[in-house]
Amino acid sequence: GATVITNLLYFIPGLVSWICGGYIVSDPTLKRFFVLHFIFPFIAICIVFIHIFFLHLQGSSN
Repeated sequence: GATVITNLLYFIPGLVSWICGGYIVSDPTLKRFFVLHFIFPFIAICIVFIHIFFLHLQGSSN
């Protein structure tokens, strides 16, 4: 899984080397990978709540 994502993101070398550690997948890489995947749903939920809050603050024409 982590190697496939590394290959898909390889067009941004700096980002890949920080997130995935390049093509070499080792223990620190997997820890960083799993931490980011654990935190992402909470970030997404926060963004959804912020969106809903501002939508109701201004009102919706739908």
